[in-house]
This record gives sequence, structure tokens and C-alpha cells, in this order.
Amino acid sequence: MSDEEYMKLLDRAFTNAPSVAKENVDFVIPKVDSLVQGNKTILRNLNIISDRARRDPKEIARYMSKELGVPVSVEEQRLAISGRFQGADLDKRIQRYFEVYVICKECHKPDTKLESAGRGMFYLVCEACGSRYGVKNY
Repeated sequence: MSDEEYMKLLDRAFTNAPSVAKENVDFVIPKVDSLVQGNKTILRNLNIISDRARRDPKEIARYMSKELGVPVSVEEQRLAISGRFQGADLDKRIQRYFEVYVICKECHKPDTKLESAGRGMFYLVCEACGSRYGVKNY
């Protein structure tokens, strides 16, 4: 086989091969469903968010409290946040939570768990690719 024939076959193979960049990803970070009641903002879909993240709702509540700088409480599968907050602002915070504490930085999959490393640190351990790296406590 000549070099020219080989290059033609190789070009045809690359043309017909599926692109890795077009990989179907079925994981979607849920949007916040919030409602302002007086001086409180109620996040109504806390359980959906915590199920998708595979984290305890209390962990997400603690993160939101720290991020927003206000007290929060978990009430009947909802998160009550002291103060008035826009849904878009809450969405940004939840998006950031998933980026830092849920999605693996190596393989970009959400199949992770947090392990305590002591002294205010956690290890984010990916069950898909096996990577392990430190993240700060929230």
C-alpha cells in the first residue's frame, strides 16, 4: 500500500468516525425553582437538586448559607433563605456548587463523592475515572 492510498483511507476513516466532542451528555444541572415570600426566599426544588448532585440537602443548605451570607433552614424538602434573592443569582450559586463540589475536573462526570480530609478540607473522589483532588470546605 502506498503512502497516498494510506492517507486517503486515513482521511476517510476520520471523516466517518464519530467526534468525541459531540458526546451525548444526559446530565443537566437543575434550574432553581424559587419563590419570594415576605423577607424569605424559598427554594422549592431542593430535593431535586440534592438528588442530582448525590449530596445531602443539609450540605447544599450549608453551602448556600455561606455563599449568600445569610441564615438558611431546610423545611419540608424546601430551603428557606433569609432575605430576598433573584432566581438567576441562586442559579449561579447552584451552578458553582456543581462545578466545584460535584463534577469531576478530569472526566467532567458527576459521579463523585466527598471524603473528609480533615482540617476543613475534602477530597472529591470520582467514581468514574478514579481521580482524587482536594477542595475547600464550604
